[in-house]
Amino acid sequence: MKTKFSEYLTALRRKNGYTQAQIAQRLGISRSSYANYENGNRSPNFEVLEQIADVLDCSLDELFGRHRGFSGNPAGLLMEDPVSYGRRAQKQPGKMERRLAVGAQDFRFIREKNTYYVDKTQMIGEFLESWYQVTLITRPRRFGKTLNLSMLAEFLDGTKDSAALFEGLKISRSSWMCELNRHPVVALSFLNVKADSAEGMLRQLSGTLLGEYRRYLPVVDGSGLPGERSAQFYHIYQILRRAEDSEELRSCLKDSVSVLCQMLEDIYQKKVYLFLDEYDTPFLSASEKGYYDAVRDVLSGLMSAALKGNPSLEKALLTGIQRVAKENIFSGLNHLMVCTVRDSEYGDCFGFTEDEVRALLEYCGVSFTDEVRAMYDGYQIGGAELYNPWSISCYAARRKLEPYWVNTSENGILKHALSQRETSFAASYRRLIEQKYADVVAELSTAYYEEANDASLWGLLVNAGMLTIEEQLGEDFYRLRVPDREVWTAFRELTAFSLQVEESDLWMMLQDLQRGDMESFAEAYQRILLELPSCYDLKSENSYHMMMLGICAFLEKDYIVKSNRESGQGRGDILLYAKKPGDANIVLEFKYTKDTSQDLGELAGEAVNQIREKKYDAEMKGAVRYVGLAHCDKQTEIRWDFP
Repeated sequence: MKTKFSEYLTALRRKNGYTQAQIAQRLGISRSSYANYENGNRSPNFEVLEQIADVLDCSLDELFGRHRGFSGNPAGLLMEDPVSYGRRAQKQPGKMERRLAVGAQDFRFIREKNTYYVDKTQMIGEFLESWYQVTLITRPRRFGKTLNLSMLAEFLDGTKDSAALFEGLKISRSSWMCELNRHPVVALSFLNVKADSAEGMLRQLSGTLLGEYRRYLPVVDGSGLPGERSAQFYHIYQILRRAEDSEELRSCLKDSVSVLCQMLEDIYQKKVYLFLDEYDTPFLSASEKGYYDAVRDVLSGLMSAALKGNPSLEKALLTGIQRVAKENIFSGLNHLMVCTVRDSEYGDCFGFTEDEVRALLEYCGVSFTDEVRAMYDGYQIGGAELYNPWSISCYAARRKLEPYWVNTSENGILKHALSQRETSFAASYRRLIEQKYADVVAELSTAYYEEANDASLWGLLVNAGMLTIEEQLGEDFYRLRVPDREVWTAFRELTAFSLQVEESDLWMMLQDLQRGDMESFAEAYQRILLELPSCYDLKSENSYHMMMLGICAFLEKDYIVKSNRESGQGRGDILLYAKKPGDANIVLEFKYTKDTSQDLGELAGEAVNQIREKKYDAEMKGAVRYVGLAHCDKQTEIRWDFP
């Protein structure tokens, strides 16, 4: 349906003289996906909104019909500088309360702007109390890792004056305040160290390290240390500035962190705290883009020198999605602690508890409902039940129950992995779609690209936030489930990718099925079969059944999906139980033949008769649609009956 946003979007596009096809091309999406925005069928996430604003040369306010400078804050307003979490502001006479900062990942920015902040400073005490020299915390994207490391660095860094930022927070009431701004700190984020080529990645890595070298350049210049003590620092600094791919650059990159730490220890006469955010992003990007072998020595060398051969290191804290094991960058560390999503350490430091969610939504004047819980709740991390902080913050800002967390640009390695899945994985995936859980062996501490097997793929899905652990059934044996309704949208996208079909085409086909427009459904289904890649396995009735079952994940909001469940006098292939009164139930029965001379129409009719005779709809209440699907390779015929 049309919304104010879709109307403003259409008007701004026309004002700029773009066709739908032209703007879709500029955004890097299909025309049908863009058309859904203007039709009101779908809403873009924040990243796409920013791209649209750039293409149309307008602000986010203007996309929602707001003029610059307006001082109100009604439901649905998007800030022009999107940023995440913030703290409760004190009301002052004549001033409005501060807003959320949706997307901000810098602790100082959030506190100085006096925005709403969910207090996670208890993490500082837990980190300082830890007996481990090097700690690796694996969490999904957008669970507050970057913000928390920014907070830790802000607290310990001796070059800063951060007392006012921590006033009134949990840590301010602890004995650890004596450590405030007392230490040398190296803080790096590899979040954006990713590129399409090895050369591009080395430039990104050089730029990230150069930023920290520049930050300490005045300190080194004024240190009074003899020139020979600082010569290596200046040498690396100049090489990082040029960032020209060479053996000299590669050598300097390997030594850059350890040399900087040594320099700071010499100056401050204290060992250094090292914080490295999203440390595994370069490894994942290089693997996905196919140039891992060209950068592996640099990446592993840098990490090893910083963490293993670094006598100037006091403590290090790393965050990422998974542990990179193959390069042995952590071997030889006697005090390494790896905190996965199943471990209790730092359990409540990433993600929002329900109490924190309720407080945030109350502050924003948004109701906490069962629908909110179903949409965004469900992560089990370290024994705590948590909500995705990004999604809750976006919901509080926009007041619309929509999927916000799923970011298509971050699903590359998942898509690549699923495209290579084997029969054993497909069977468990089917159970996941049908039952909402699957009992599987999952390896949480091995990177999928290092050991590409079913166990590491399930582990990747858990570490990436696509699945959560419901229960540990044995050693490396877990019951996994999809956390919430929001994440189902990601499974729909991944299913479409694995079929190499447009997600919008799958959605329209299912809409035809729901409406009972069977001729359009049959045409769309045949078209999708013809578009399937030649390598897609369609060798039996079960393969078509499995393909369609994955597609039916799109219907999770409106239907209970069951497969091969006993009903009536047999087992129907796919049974769709309508959740809403008045919607029709649907039974799908599949047939397959290798005989190219067999009449597929008759075979599909037999499938419909089988549904009727075996009473597969015995447990369904209300209207039912019988659908028979017959196949021979990529040719199909569909028959139906609405009794």
